[in-house]
Amino acid sequence: MSNNHLLQPSIVFDCFAEVNKVPRPSKREEKMIAFLKAFGEGLGLPTHVDETGNVSISKPATPGHEHRKAVILQSHFDMVCEKNKDVEFDFDNDAIQTYIDGEWMRAKGTTLGADDGIGVAMQMAILKSNDIEHGPIQCVFTRDEETGLTGAMGMKSDFMQGDYLINLDSEDEGQIFVSCAGGVRTTATYAFPTVELPTGYFTFRVGVKGLTGGHSGDDINKKRGNANKLLVRFLCQQMEKTDLRLIDIQSGGLHNAIPREGYAVCAVPMNMKEQVRIDLNVFAADVEEEFSVTEKGIQFVLESQETASTCMEPAAMRRMLLSLHAVHNGVFAMSQDMEGLVETSSNLASIHLEGDHITVTTSQRSSVGSACENMASVVRAAFELGGAEVLTNEGYPGWKLNPNSEIVRIAKESYVDLFGKEPLILAIHAGLECGLFSEKYPKLDMVSFGPTLRGVHSPDERLLIPTVQMVWDHLLDILKRV
Repeated sequence: MSNNHLLQPSIVFDCFAEVNKVPRPSKREEKMIAFLKAFGEGLGLPTHVDETGNVSISKPATPGHEHRKAVILQSHFDMVCEKNKDVEFDFDNDAIQTYIDGEWMRAKGTTLGADDGIGVAMQMAILKSNDIEHGPIQCVFTRDEETGLTGAMGMKSDFMQGDYLINLDSEDEGQIFVSCAGGVRTTATYAFPTVELPTGYFTFRVGVKGLTGGHSGDDINKKRGNANKLLVRFLCQQMEKTDLRLIDIQSGGLHNAIPREGYAVCAVPMNMKEQVRIDLNVFAADVEEEFSVTEKGIQFVLESQETASTCMEPAAMRRMLLSLHAVHNGVFAMSQDMEGLVETSSNLASIHLEGDHITVTTSQRSSVGSACENMASVVRAAFELGGAEVLTNEGYPGWKLNPNSEIVRIAKESYVDLFGKEPLILAIHAGLECGLFSEKYPKLDMVSFGPTLRGVHSPDERLLIPTVQMVWDHLLDILKRV
């Protein structure tokens, strides 16, 4: 960036510029690992890379503070790689091109990489600085957070040494996170036996699109429509009224996203052709009223298709559609410990015909381990009643609220003294690496905060520049107080 010198704190933005020169797609972070290793060794600091690819750089206390408690600063160095369709960019070799848009920093047609490159930059700035007061510090950089938390999962229980951990991967300045949900993924596989489609049937494609979508944890309580549930709901209605036949279904996408669109290819007797169109119009009006606040762009479409030759065997189709209609989606329970926090939820993420079977992906989340297990078993029950083979993965643990946290007290007092207002102390209904750390380091006292980001995981990702200085000042003040 040609005007990087105008950004404050300059040492942080200089480091961020260096980070954005290094390609670091999730699961392909070798160049970033080498960069961080060379950075730590170049400063003459103890540097270590574990078997998984996590990097540790330790810095001794400033003179006179050797006996303070040790602080671990932690961020992940991989990034989500998304670009606009009209942009030519090679994430394995090209540097991110950033620019200033008012108070925001953006990238030219790609993700910015501030999630969590700005956290990495702050750690680098602290390691480089020689005018900061602090006790012993260990900077830990984890790999592949975005596509499976595999860096944190693969970390051995002796890799980090410290009393407090500050995670720099939150996205709203002024919010201090003290707890997160754990989660599992439950996948169902339905056989797709086929029979000949009877003659005299009208083949059509019915779809839903234009939904808001969002994160299946953060946004699960915002009454947004789920494309999969709406599509299945309409198909079940038609199944009760007509001799509906299912030919194809492709709906939803990522396991951690509320699905925005999907479609099914179906057939009904020719004499029901117009009735299906009428029913869809009535259904669309009902749904638009139900979601009048959150889904103003929702659209239902019905298009005729070439007559199919085969379809799903009707009894198998019925069992599957009824179980998908029954499977829980959305909030299951609210927290008893924190007002307004979702405790337990499930998201019906995707339904896809793949060859001779249909794969359905769901994700369950909870801040209570036993409740997460129960949520998965509820989902499993619906799937098994429909005849599916079901698999629930091991998932990742939650980070339980510590009401006596010393680092939360320090962070809160520091924020009030610096900015004259109370920070929000929050839990998040999503996964953070802190959940895995709490399992491997049960005595570690943790907190998470960071500067304001918007549009993460998309080419619209942007960083609110003034909040970087605020988080930097807050971080340095905490290090002085520990």
